[in-house]
Amino acid sequence: MNNIIKYIKVGLLSLLLPGTCLAQAESPKEDDYFKIMRVPAPEGNILEVGGLCVMPNGNLAVSTRRGDIFIVENPSSQRPFFRKFASGLHEVLGVAYKNGSLYCVQRGELTKMTDTDMDGVADDFKTIYAWPLSGNYHEYSFGPKLAADGSFFVTLNLGFPPTWWIPKSMVPWRGWALHIYEDGRVEPWAAGMRSPCGISMIDDELFYTDNQGDWVGSGSIMPVKKGSFMGHPASLVWSGLPGSPVHITSEQFFAKNKLREEFDENGNPVKPQNIVNEKFNTEFGIKKDFPQLQLPAVWLPHGILGISNSEIVKIPEGVFGPFQGQLLVGDQGQSMVSRVFMEKVNGEYQGVAWPFRSGFQSGVVRLAWGKDGSLYAGETNRGWGSAGEATEGLQRLVWNNKVPFEMRAIRAMPDGFEIEFTKPVDQKTANDIASYAVESYIYKYHSVYGSPPVNEQKCPILGVKVSADGLKARLIVSKLRQYYIHTITVDGVRDAENSYSLVHPTGYYTLNNIPGGPKLNMAGVSTKNTAAKPVVSPKKVNKANAVKTVKSAKAPTYAEVKTLLTKNTCLACHNANTRQVGPAYVDVAKRKYSVEEIMELIREPKPEHWPDYSTPMPPMPQVPKAEARKIAQWIKSLEK
Repeated sequence: MNNIIKYIKVGLLSLLLPGTCLAQAESPKEDDYFKIMRVPAPEGNILEVGGLCVMPNGNLAVSTRRGDIFIVENPSSQRPFFRKFASGLHEVLGVAYKNGSLYCVQRGELTKMTDTDMDGVADDFKTIYAWPLSGNYHEYSFGPKLAADGSFFVTLNLGFPPTWWIPKSMVPWRGWALHIYEDGRVEPWAAGMRSPCGISMIDDELFYTDNQGDWVGSGSIMPVKKGSFMGHPASLVWSGLPGSPVHITSEQFFAKNKLREEFDENGNPVKPQNIVNEKFNTEFGIKKDFPQLQLPAVWLPHGILGISNSEIVKIPEGVFGPFQGQLLVGDQGQSMVSRVFMEKVNGEYQGVAWPFRSGFQSGVVRLAWGKDGSLYAGETNRGWGSAGEATEGLQRLVWNNKVPFEMRAIRAMPDGFEIEFTKPVDQKTANDIASYAVESYIYKYHSVYGSPPVNEQKCPILGVKVSADGLKARLIVSKLRQYYIHTITVDGVRDAENSYSLVHPTGYYTLNNIPGGPKLNMAGVSTKNTAAKPVVSPKKVNKANAVKTVKSAKAPTYAEVKTLLTKNTCLACHNANTRQVGPAYVDVAKRKYSVEEIMELIREPKPEHWPDYSTPMPPMPQVPKAEARKIAQWIKSLEK
């Protein structure tokens, strides 16, 4: 009877009986530890949040894309008070507090706003620095972020010509980070940014996230050092201007790598392509020729850890339990937050990313820590759809002080990885190498929009050694590859107390450097593998039967094409049954396109076919023809 009570308490579905195995408990999920709470705004106010900052008294400053700035008093209460501090500004995508004033980035300038008569409303507006504008709709501006000396950093988006998907830097410093001082002095800081929404200061170092697209195979976290080239060549047209710390020209970039772009009469590229090395071109390969090129510290795999990454924040001490000191990263397209653990190896940042919390009501653009330890999320999806169905919002993430069973950290080792857990593990499952799997891949570096994972390879696990306290597992892994993303899946390990599985069993480690030092002594290393099976000789194929099978083949199922949809980043924007960034596949099927027409629309989309969607689909010529046909056949089958 005591055993029955024990297993009921931990939620087990069956009992431990002689000759049977302990059934796995139903493991807790994200929502069991981190709750999303709505911050109610006054009726009639549309909070398309572009900026957030917490003021010294705990009030929250909120800027919006519609040009308003609110001060939210008692933001964590059930009835926060919204006071309009300023209005009539131009698309404010960031706000910061300094010495009694608020600073914001409008589309064309860094502005200081002060309430001189102390009536709660800004009455003094001062332009600190203004940068050029062409008037293109996509010339967003982000920041400011405060440095330790009181100076500011801003990042400037590239523009998008109306006739082509590939962005351009139409006026000086578009695609750059700028360092601006209070007195208006400015120094160009770094070039090569595409859509740098996620500008952040972490321990007084500048970092940013970019959005997938041409020259950006997937989102990532990157340190922004003075003089760095972040990878997108469009902004190199201004590298020769006075004050530029970047010394790479467009001509050098394309000539050195033998890259070519064909242009129409308006100067727009019509057939971007690589002349050489078309099969496999990487950023780390290009870095050999251009040392100023900055590689990602941590890749954020597209469609898994977001599709339009945004603000980065560091988890303060005493907040969110075992994860203090780590990073959280927002994402607009998938309305989620990811978690990142970074370390330095050979003087360079690298690390691992996991999903953390999904389910926000709109696209997460800005993050800020409240005085109560909760995390505020400012949200909008205008111009770019989101998984959350609301168009805007202000929410906060609250921890309930319970520790989830997670991988707290993954560290690179000379011969593999060390995984640290938040709770002691069950020794039996943790000492079984079948509980782990490691694979590696990378993204292409090319002018085509985005990239599927390429050059994939399994990394066999040769052994595992679990610490006596059950908090660490050292994996010996073969075929490690420098600069590659290593997918580390731990779906077989259970926690010692409740037999729970990990809330998030897969992490994505960017291995920029493999540490030196001694490898693990094999004494005490487990090589037990319960998944090992004898090799079975393949059966001979009856050719006649094979022909019959081909002739009677049905349209592929979703399960059969899901891997292809994931690989080619289709699921980042499309869902089978519901509208996301793009139309649902069932809605595409209702148009009754032929398989050949769908294949052509993958390569050359027709945005005019879908006027109700604000974000046009980019051309996807990189999708292999055989894979495009299989996807098209599946979409066609949805007509029924």
